[in-house]
Amino acid sequence: MPTQARINSDRLAALLGGINGFGFDPGSGGYDRRAFSDADMAVRRWFMETMAADGLDVRMDSVGNVYGRVGPPGPAVVVGSHLDTVPAGGPLDGALGVAVALECVRAIREAGLALRRPIEVLATADEEGRFGGMLGSQSIAGAMPPGWLEAAVDAAGVPLTEAMRAVGLDPGLAGQAARDPADVHAFLELHIEQGPVLEAAGKDIGVATGISGCAVLAASLVGAANHSGTTPMDMRRDALVGLAEVAAAVPGIARDVGTEEARLTVGFVELTPNQPHTIPGRADFTVIVRDVDHGAMAMMIGALETLLAEVSARHGLAFTSGTRSWLDPVALDPALQQSLLAAAGSLGFDPVSMPSGAGHDAQMMARLCPSALLFVPSEGGISHAPGESTAWESIEKGAAVFLKALTRLAAE
Repeated sequence: MPTQARINSDRLAALLGGINGFGFDPGSGGYDRRAFSDADMAVRRWFMETMAADGLDVRMDSVGNVYGRVGPPGPAVVVGSHLDTVPAGGPLDGALGVAVALECVRAIREAGLALRRPIEVLATADEEGRFGGMLGSQSIAGAMPPGWLEAAVDAAGVPLTEAMRAVGLDPGLAGQAARDPADVHAFLELHIEQGPVLEAAGKDIGVATGISGCAVLAASLVGAANHSGTTPMDMRRDALVGLAEVAAAVPGIARDVGTEEARLTVGFVELTPNQPHTIPGRADFTVIVRDVDHGAMAMMIGALETLLAEVSARHGLAFTSGTRSWLDPVALDPALQQSLLAAAGSLGFDPVSMPSGAGHDAQMMARLCPSALLFVPSEGGISHAPGESTAWESIEKGAAVFLKALTRLAAE
């Protein structure tokens, strides 16, 4: 006879530990499973083998997304997150959501519950945006901009097409990863918050109302490299001075032009030449633009480009700028939000509704199907770093809420 499905905490911990058996970096104490690296592909193969051993039908699609399916024919409830990391990343970002998704399937089957809808466990490719954007979930949603894949390169200049071919994927077949909306009933994702809000509020469960958009503005300031001891201060064309002025103005632009959820970050800087006794002649950098409002994002980019022109004129610099990538902000499905809130309440938890400042696969999947995102706290608000951690009790609570909501969606 069927019983109530329950999370097996030890089994979940072992699964998470198995994922983090790949890509540990002793130098940083974090994890490096950058998209299409050896560690990334190895953990994908291991996860496929793990799901196959559980009796799921397993496949990898044309861009490296990994699926494990169980249940009857029909539109699937897709659950999961990603396995790739940033360099020197933490043990939970992405990995926890994948592990919880599979553990929930195990718990439902262990309880003997019949599935009225199929469940697909999903581990997406390149969620962290090594090449910009979210290749895996964008491809699934059919939201890859024309020509983007062919032009995309990482920070080291490696083309995405080259990285894909190196691991046996054919970039020419990338379009085959797109799913028919009629085949997907809903998408659910569990993730660490990656911020301090839940911890500060003393809450274990957050339900995302929407996800901020994210644009990458790439810019260059070009002056003249020269000797630092012989070039008078009033005769310099110092690219770093211009960059410093831009960076100092960023908080004001976010405050004056964006919404309360605006986030602007100078995220990458490269000086040429980068030498102690030479005036920097060139500064290449990015500004990451995030907000929950599309119009505010566009206005902030416009303000940054105006600032670049003004700074360049003041310091005798030339400049170039362009939007390298753009992900729209999205509102998540209200009915699924209510389902997660109800599941949390039924288990005696007091959840909070909140926007997500970080991008997630649910952001792209929302273009394909109703989507929802469940948060558990990040201790100290730390993420994308070796110190990333969440209390295991909070993880257990989040997994229980996720299981409850998934059971209501997919199982009798």
